[in-house]
Amino acid sequence: AGGVSLQGHQYCARTQLWPSLQLRMVRARACKLEGLRPSEPALPVVLRTLVLTTLAMLAFAGNSLLCRQALKHTAIDATSFTLIRIVCGAAVLWLILRLRQAPAPALGNWASAACLFVYAAAFSFAYIDLSAATGALLLFGAVQATMIGRGVWAGERPGVVQTLGLLLAGAGLVTLLLPGVAAPELQPAALMLLAGAAWGVYSLRAKGSGDPTQVTAGNFLRASGLAAVLAAVMLPHWRVDSAGVAYAIASGAITSGLGYAVWYTALRGLSATTAASVQLSVPAITALGGVLLLAEPLTLRLVLCSLAILGGIALVISKKPA
Repeated sequence: AGGVSLQGHQYCARTQLWPSLQLRMVRARACKLEGLRPSEPALPVVLRTLVLTTLAMLAFAGNSLLCRQALKHTAIDATSFTLIRIVCGAAVLWLILRLRQAPAPALGNWASAACLFVYAAAFSFAYIDLSAATGALLLFGAVQATMIGRGVWAGERPGVVQTLGLLLAGAGLVTLLLPGVAAPELQPAALMLLAGAAWGVYSLRAKGSGDPTQVTAGNFLRASGLAAVLAAVMLPHWRVDSAGVAYAIASGAITSGLGYAVWYTALRGLSATTAASVQLSVPAITALGGVLLLAEPLTLRLVLCSLAILGGIALVISKKPA
């Protein structure tokens, strides 16, 4: 009887211990995948994601501010700015891969590189005449519109709230572009919309294409060749100075190369809806930076149109699945 009782006790202990060990192993494996120690609390992960996301949004806004500052207050031309920005971005992304001991940036493709080049070139030429805030609003509005439009084309049917959001965003964009004292010129506005559409297509093509840093490094490398061709064609119009080159290097190396690397790291802790939503902060950050750093006016028309465009897009993506 004592033997039976002992065996039963051993059996019960094992049945209770085994699930506990399994749970600990699963937790340890999950922590390993996240790069954490099993005893490390979750709060630092949330804080890390918040910090990285904030830095990425500042970098995206910085691209607009640096480009506008360079093209307005220095002698550099848009073609030279584009070439230096893309080449420096490629160099920094390649360096990041080397530090990570990752394979060379062989990923990517020429179609995506062409979208990246069109975005960068149209972005630079648009900022010759656009304010930083207006340019950022048109850019990110076009990016979101392109990606949302792709979903609708693929068969996604917007609900009532999404439809109202689309109408509100469209009304805001039309109002912003209507002739008036504070309206942007049509040609640079069209170029910025083209830049946003190109970046939207680039983002859609990048989904599921492999390690994002490797893919972006490969596309930047290919886009550097396209930018060099444009620079060769525009050689008679080249104008550079030390200040303009410095802004272009900062835009390529810091706010593009490092900025994209930080953003891809932050994306690991963000849902798709959250990632789309936080990008709506970029035009607001850019507008504030334009007022404080570039002495640009903040008009009532721009504020109201911004609220309509960004608010409408927020309504659309709020109903998208995470």
